[in-house]
Amino acid sequence: MSERICGVDLGGTKIEVVIVNGDRKVRGQCRAATPTENGPESVVGAIIAAVAGACTDAGCSPKDLKGIGIGAPGAVNAARGILLHAPNLAGFEEAYPLAERVGAACGAKVRLGNDVGVAVLGELELGAGRKLDSFVGIWWGTGVGSGIVLNRRLWRGRGAAGELGHTVIQRGGLAEPSGLVGTMEAYAGRRNMETRARAAAAAGRSTVLFDLMREAGKERLSSRVWQKALEAGDDLAVELIGEAVDAIAAAAANVVNILDVDAIILGGGLGTRFGQPMADRIGAAMAPYLFQPAKAPPVTTAALGDLGGAIGATLLVGARR
Repeated sequence: MSERICGVDLGGTKIEVVIVNGDRKVRGQCRAATPTENGPESVVGAIIAAVAGACTDAGCSPKDLKGIGIGAPGAVNAARGILLHAPNLAGFEEAYPLAERVGAACGAKVRLGNDVGVAVLGELELGAGRKLDSFVGIWWGTGVGSGIVLNRRLWRGRGAAGELGHTVIQRGGLAEPSGLVGTMEAYAGRRNMETRARAAAAAGRSTVLFDLMREAGKERLSSRVWQKALEAGDDLAVELIGEAVDAIAAAAANVVNILDVDAIILGGGLGTRFGQPMADRIGAAMAPYLFQPAKAPPVTTAALGDLGGAIGATLLVGARR
């Protein structure tokens, strides 16, 4: 059997797992919901089951894997394989040895990285960033994460670099689950938008969002539900997405003003679902905040799509950077 590497994209709502060969071609995959109860052990159990499912799809077993790369939300200690703080995962308020737990169960070497960081690494090596010297990847989903590439190297800082979603764009503004106030994620994160949508509906605001959610058999407002609500011209969805676009544009413009990067790459559940028209809309909304609007960098969508985070995580196995 040729080389098999596993990549895990651990998100706030879903766990995406792929098995790739040495050329990073997908040979198997599995998706599961991210548990929201019973703490880290339930999440680890879901990861293990999804890895086994992806291996079955690829015609191999976990013991055949060269290694497993995991992209996890929040701050990580990559050297020790510890997830330090993940506000978008239930029960992960304290440091947790995620790599050790998954590795022991699967019988494979595990490398850990930030979820958006590894997705951006995937775009750098295999996707929309292949010909760029510098860019900022913004992953718009349950939360809003980002990764920064400078001189074709992912900037890691001290382990938590690139948290653009947690930068303040409105002093005294809305709060996010981590407790930070006025951040971009407080306005644009899908979880926070859903909280606001539920509050508006409870106050009597008319919306089709939750009708569409129930029709889809979902318990949360998925990216597809938001897309369908926008297509239906739902006033509340239009309003909340509009505020999210403005928040992302302001934060993106600030990082462009500081770093003068070649491009912005938009990914994540919502970014991928809305595609290039939304990337163009964010690019236009950035203009008022840019120091040099005539030199605005292009905003483009991630080339690896929904599997980008999991494919990027495979690059952690045997990674040189």
